[in-house]
Amino acid sequence: MTAPAVPAAHSSPVAGLAIPGLFVLLWSSGFIGAKLGLPYCGPLTFLALRFACVVLLMLPVCWLARAAWPASRAEAGHVMVAGALIQAGYLGGVFVGLSLGMPAGVSALIVGLQPILTAFLSGHMVNERASRLQWVGLFLGFLGVMVVVWDKMMLGAVTWGSALSAIVGLVAITYGTLYQKRHCAHVDMRTNSVLQFIAAFVVTAPLALAFESLEVQWTVPFALALAWMVFGLSLGAVFLLFWLIRRGAATAVASLIYLCPPTTAILAWFAFDEVYTPWAALGMAITVAGVWLVTSNAAKE
Repeated sequence: MTAPAVPAAHSSPVAGLAIPGLFVLLWSSGFIGAKLGLPYCGPLTFLALRFACVVLLMLPVCWLARAAWPASRAEAGHVMVAGALIQAGYLGGVFVGLSLGMPAGVSALIVGLQPILTAFLSGHMVNERASRLQWVGLFLGFLGVMVVVWDKMMLGAVTWGSALSAIVGLVAITYGTLYQKRHCAHVDMRTNSVLQFIAAFVVTAPLALAFESLEVQWTVPFALALAWMVFGLSLGAVFLLFWLIRRGAATAVASLIYLCPPTTAILAWFAFDEVYTPWAALGMAITVAGVWLVTSNAAKE
């Protein structure tokens, strides 16, 4: 979700480092929270519960703050289309992939290619040519992912189904981000979020009803995972995202995404003992370098 950048406010150097670092940690922890809760609930059921909880929490906030709603049905429709792609499509792909056994770090790495696809698709849409460094970054990004995925497939940790689900999530968030930038730039971010989560619930709830049992084991781990996904991710990480954007860090946020795959891999190692071979670690490093090349200012000059 993007907003017009404003001049950066004066802040302490500590805050300048701590806030982006906390954002990366929260964003990366989403893959851990999802994997923690999925043994007790179907992926689409889990998401439908998450979206419903966020809507119930955010609607009163919007009403009390008298946040502006979209000016027309068409504008509201654009917001909901973006929400269906970014929330239901992206998170649906990630959650289904994780439920099929995809390691959290590998899932984060695949969808972490989003800045690369966004940069190239948006450049194509406005008839801009990619620089040589960006083409190198594109090649390195996909090469690194292929190395990691192939290594994990050889170990039986990644299946074609889980890989396809993660790719669906990658495509959904890429197109959803571009769609939102084009059609939803002037919508209040609070009401924008509510409408997006409503749209995501409308998409995921019927799919959960059709393909899952809707059974939920209300264990302590699941309750903690759901609470973390609602408060830590849907509210906490999004709040920090808005905080960064409003302080003129809109371009820096995209660059922060390349820190998420290695951060997720470290968290998954602690939480689930996910081990990466030297080949997989090399592939992850190659992908991170590729994403950095695409999103860095030097590559765009």
